[in-house]
Amino acid sequence: MARLIGMDEAGYGPNLGPLVVTVTVWQVPGEPDGIDLWTQFNKVVTRQLPVAAPMLHIDDSKRVYQPARGLASLEKSVLCTLRLLGYRPRSFRELWHMLCTAPYPDDRLPWYQCADVPLPAVADSKAIDIAAARWSDCCRDNGIQLKTVCCDVVVPERFNQLVRMFDSKSHALSHISLQLLRRVWQPDTTEPTLIIADKHGGRNRYEGLLQSAMDGRMVRRLEEHRVVSRYRIGASEIRFQMKAENHLPVAVASLVSKYLRELVMDGFNRFWQQRRPTLKPTKGYPVDAKRFKREIADIQAALGIDDERLWRQR
Repeated sequence: MARLIGMDEAGYGPNLGPLVVTVTVWQVPGEPDGIDLWTQFNKVVTRQLPVAAPMLHIDDSKRVYQPARGLASLEKSVLCTLRLLGYRPRSFRELWHMLCTAPYPDDRLPWYQCADVPLPAVADSKAIDIAAARWSDCCRDNGIQLKTVCCDVVVPERFNQLVRMFDSKSHALSHISLQLLRRVWQPDTTEPTLIIADKHGGRNRYEGLLQSAMDGRMVRRLEEHRVVSRYRIGASEIRFQMKAENHLPVAVASLVSKYLRELVMDGFNRFWQQRRPTLKPTKGYPVDAKRFKREIADIQAALGIDDERLWRQR
């Protein structure tokens, strides 16, 4: 047996809302580089918009979720994924405690109280049951098991601290991702393992970052190019590559990250709109985030919420 691990994020670019990083761990038969999960799951998942209701849309989150189409397809795919672990979250807070190790942050960030909605929020529960059962059967028939889904929801205050510490947004992302990876993977494992992540801010060199995160273990550079950078640590290979979502474990990580961030942003907008009903919601991206921040400035001041808790500086 071997392991395939995929990492991806959502919310790297915005000024408002969290950065969410997710890692998914799959146990597979044979060599990790010799199995294509898209082929193994082709009766259950599709990278195109599903025509048949039981099929799940698994792809990069930017293609699965579009605001005009709503949250249902993204939510269905994510909640079906979690069923492979036996997870049936009934609320966002419950989902958080299943996937995240950090405490729920509503004591310092009150909009997380508004984010704690019942789940599923919009997807059909019966459709989730049917699709999840089909996927579980497919995993069993192919000797594949989802072992872990683990997330780090990085709130603005912590994100700002890390960017100041490293003086680099991409370096901060690499640090967050590698720390999350270490929660689910041990460099000393003898099980053949392939770890795949997207490039971090266009960076091509990761050897130094890996060495600092691996507690002195030997990191062997295999190649460093614009398309892919590969490293060997014991029985494991780590790849940072363009279009990493072409690998299903990365695509699933992308969907989970996006789902968590969208639920947070829905709660964020709901919190401020309760105090200013005419306020137009935001996704948190730079130009619109500045508009939103201007329009809530008086409420923010009255509530005593400082910029460090609200606004990501980069």
